[in-house]
Amino acid sequence: MAMEIMEEEMKKMVLEDKDEAAEWVYKGEGAANLVLSYIGSSPSFVGKVLRIQKAPKNSIQSTTSSVLTDNEILLWKDFKDIVSSHSKEVVEQSYVLNVMLPLLGSEHVDVGKRVLVSSKFLEAIEDNINCQRPAWRVNAAKINTICDSALLISDHSVFPHGTRKGNPCISVEIKPKCGFLPSSKFIREQNSIKKSVTRFRMHQLLKLHQGEISQISEYSPLDLYSGCIERIHAAVKALFTTPQNNFRIFLNGSLIFGGLGGGMNNTNFVDGDALENLLEGVIKADHGVRLPSFLKLIAETILKSGVLDRLLEAQKLDSIDIEGAIHAYYNILSQPCLICKGLGDCELSERYLYLHSIPLEKSIKIVRDYLIAATAKDCSLMISFRPRESGGPVSQYSTVDLESTNQSFDFKAYFIDLDMKSLKKMSYYYELDQKIALGYSVEI
Repeated sequence: MAMEIMEEEMKKMVLEDKDEAAEWVYKGEGAANLVLSYIGSSPSFVGKVLRIQKAPKNSIQSTTSSVLTDNEILLWKDFKDIVSSHSKEVVEQSYVLNVMLPLLGSEHVDVGKRVLVSSKFLEAIEDNINCQRPAWRVNAAKINTICDSALLISDHSVFPHGTRKGNPCISVEIKPKCGFLPSSKFIREQNSIKKSVTRFRMHQLLKLHQGEISQISEYSPLDLYSGCIERIHAAVKALFTTPQNNFRIFLNGSLIFGGLGGGMNNTNFVDGDALENLLEGVIKADHGVRLPSFLKLIAETILKSGVLDRLLEAQKLDSIDIEGAIHAYYNILSQPCLICKGLGDCELSERYLYLHSIPLEKSIKIVRDYLIAATAKDCSLMISFRPRESGGPVSQYSTVDLESTNQSFDFKAYFIDLDMKSLKKMSYYYELDQKIALGYSVEI
């Protein structure tokens, strides 16, 4: 019923010509989607961003390919809205609505609305923004101009209705990453390092060797999720020190610190002195104190809100690690397990043979839970702050105090980039996991 209502709402909103495209500007992008900010005056779009699907440049776009494979229909059969969806955009929205929103809470998830878009509109968008996109992103993918809809969501880097005069909004976008260490009995002995070192730290070493980053971050996800203010604060400071694509700051909706979408040389931010100046209207403190105070505010808000608690629970749906889930994946495919085939006789223990004897329904649940957890491990958290005036009206938002400056702030926290992960990526996840663990073990 919810999806039917959304379908009706979509028919009322159409973006179709070049003039409309000129009102949308580049805000950022990830692997699968571009995000555009609205600069026009239409009440329907003010304070919104448009999320548009990308397509790899070396792929052939087609309007006739199936949305889900037969095995994916089997995997998501308990979610009727997902398996009955007629386009990838509807699948993605149904996934957020039916899977991620119940896990993370409606107060932290924005399902958004789909709007109809014409190919002329999408082509104009591509012409307008390509010069603003990172070169490596342009080389890898283009806008999928055969899509007939895009996702319209609130711009969570600002508060609704824009910013009031003299009442600025500052926001931070964080990629928290995986917040626990696996303990699965299906982890091979040679990969036991995974039980004591975070995936983030191990992956940093691989990225450094591959030239994706220029230095290793000291950030520890375990600190961010710890529930201890000192450790959370240390995690936030580490993210700020080496932001990579894991930490960005926006002022009144405009990026002022952090990268545009990943890549070693794609970090575009002001220096500490300029950032101190930009924070002057937000943090009431002397020059040199504003930035440390803001980082403390972020840490205090993460602790007070408890927003990461539900994210961690969603991540822990991955209960047996990819080294266990990959065997369930081959059960779903009804194919001989290539992982078992590659193991020596001494390694082909009863643990793995057991996984190939479980009922199909159990294999489906293992893989489905793993992919949901993968979404939770890869999403971003956007927290926005707005200073409150003393004696002001009661706020609809949660508030947090910054004792060092004697200020109170409204804040809101939303998870973004809650993309559904493809079943066919299970082999890729396994191979990457082995590469990360082996590379780290060899180094140490």
